[in-house]
Amino acid sequence: MSQRVDWISMPAGPLHGELRVPGDKSVSHRAIMLAALADGVSRVDGFLEGEDTLATAAAFGQMGVRIESPSAACRIVYGVGLHGLQAAGSPIDCGNAGTGMRLLAGLLAGQAFDSSLVGDASLTSRPMGRIIEPLAAMGARIEAQRGGFPPLHVHGNRELHGHLHTPQVASAQVKSAIMLAGLYAQGTTEVQEAHPTRDYSERMLAAFGWPVEFSPGWVRLKGRHRLSATDVSVPADFSSAAFFLVAASLVPGSDLLLRSVGMNPRRTGLLAVLRLMGADISEKNARDQGGERMADLHVRYSPLHGIDVPEALVADMIDEFPILFVAAAMAKGTTRITGAGELRVKESDRIASMARGLAALGVEIHEQADGAVIHGGLIGPGRIESAGDHRVAMSFAVAGLLADGDVELGDCANVATSFPGFFDLANRAGFSISTL
Repeated sequence: MSQRVDWISMPAGPLHGELRVPGDKSVSHRAIMLAALADGVSRVDGFLEGEDTLATAAAFGQMGVRIESPSAACRIVYGVGLHGLQAAGSPIDCGNAGTGMRLLAGLLAGQAFDSSLVGDASLTSRPMGRIIEPLAAMGARIEAQRGGFPPLHVHGNRELHGHLHTPQVASAQVKSAIMLAGLYAQGTTEVQEAHPTRDYSERMLAAFGWPVEFSPGWVRLKGRHRLSATDVSVPADFSSAAFFLVAASLVPGSDLLLRSVGMNPRRTGLLAVLRLMGADISEKNARDQGGERMADLHVRYSPLHGIDVPEALVADMIDEFPILFVAAAMAKGTTRITGAGELRVKESDRIASMARGLAALGVEIHEQADGAVIHGGLIGPGRIESAGDHRVAMSFAVAGLLADGDVELGDCANVATSFPGFFDLANRAGFSISTL
């Protein structure tokens, strides 16, 4: 992003009210992709108006898909069918979206034309070998830069064939890239995971009428069927809600209701961890909508205590670790996090970014290869850099609520990639954030 944005987050009082955070990013990406490949017209309500998902929608516009926006958070997608995409006239810019690039690579591997995928500086430093290798096993040909980094060149007109995959890295993005390539493959594509990951793609494929079998950690589908247009209601994003869940748990006197939050069981590991730490979070009005679970979450202040985070929950909360670091810094006692090495290759090295930032605010934290040991206590004032990472920036905005003085946050512009409107919504709930 061209314009730098710096914030200052100041101590504030209790959080109150009812909020609805923006739509789920993972669901928004997939809804646009499958609607574009479907036969007929689909309506997507609750679409996340963030830079990452807008980049995905723009990519399909480049490939000849008509997408209308009659109102905010709504998209009408005129599907072109499984084989109706056209070659983009220029490289497809995925911006900061790792999900967008990895899923597009799988989908484009089955097209009759070549494609190039590019991204911003952050995305260009994220590893793509983890999708290139399994897709190559299906017959795809994808060229990357040295070390397996973007930009990517995806060769078209390849004969793909089904394959049994057992990924070494627990990643819903890897699994989804394989599944999207599997739509175009001859025979059966199957993924068996050592640790179950999010099943958004499986659920949405079923909603669009594709025959798919799945259970936690396993999915199987046959290629060369058709997708039928459907309407999708995108739940509120759990990762975005997480900042308010932690903030209201930590600030004395807080009482907050978060509406229509996505409750996919492969996504809500943080909820289980916060409850183990003593959080008071209840679920109300639970329901299923469009194949996805959602509920209203009622969170009230409750003192937290440190725990050893169960490794079995790590894959279900990989995006929520930055805000968990803040919760641990304010909890009584010691929190130990292990098995989270995937954080090293997100938008920033999130273990290093959070350890460096918390240490700058006076927190005793010991960084480890796959996690950290955090000794809870007071957070002091200071200045930290978010390293252009949206989740790091929002996590330290929460830390500022509880600090013994102001916390200055450098390089916050990328918050717009996942949570446009965070600044205003947080202040409406009771935060005290201003621009520097």
